[in-house]
Amino acid sequence: MRPAPVWILVCGLLALAGAGCGGDGGADSTVVQTTEATTTEAATTTGGTAAGACADVDLPEPRPDGGRKRPTDELDAGKRYEVVIETNCGSFTIELDVKTSPNVSASFAALARADFFADTVFHRIIPGFVIQGGDPTASGTGGPGYSTVDPPPNDAAYTKGVVAMAKSPAEPPGTSGSQFFVVTGADIGLPPEYAILGKVTKGLEVIERIGKLGDVQTEQPTRVVRIERATVDER
Repeated sequence: MRPAPVWILVCGLLALAGAGCGGDGGADSTVVQTTEATTTEAATTTGGTAAGACADVDLPEPRPDGGRKRPTDELDAGKRYEVVIETNCGSFTIELDVKTSPNVSASFAALARADFFADTVFHRIIPGFVIQGGDPTASGTGGPGYSTVDPPPNDAAYTKGVVAMAKSPAEPPGTSGSQFFVVTGADIGLPPEYAILGKVTKGLEVIERIGKLGDVQTEQPTRVVRIERATVDER
């Protein structure tokens, strides 16, 4: 049986039935139901000026799933770690939340240093909700071959610019592989189920640009958004 995508279950006004952000395992995708406001935003922003700000690139070849070992080294909680994600639509910076999510932060930094994210794509884009990447297979089913767990705090809020990790509904809160999502909505109303990786501190306009390049009905990107590289800055 083919592995299926991992889902984010959406609460509140968005009411996305069976939608989510990928990792390892889960259930096949279903049609997204959205509010009228989200649908309107998607209809008015696909293509146009947002698309013009991105360089045209080829879709990279998918890579095999797995093959990585879980890192054993921890990050120094007394230091600041930033990951710069360079894409054909511009660059953005994620400040890792080492204190809240030490395991996923260490894993993400190790994968970035090993060029795991290079030549991968944002394979799932829902305008007004999230952009999702980190899957070497570009199918929504892939990951590094291991998982970590960092249960989020009960008051975790998934607001604009927050970066969190995906999991399947069957997995415990805070389970993570390599797939991550960046929130593009003001507050998407998720329950505290998804490990908090960090927050976008630079390049939020790039996140907004990418966030307009998706089909709200299929959740598929309307053009290729490729991660060129991810680099770690330690201070």
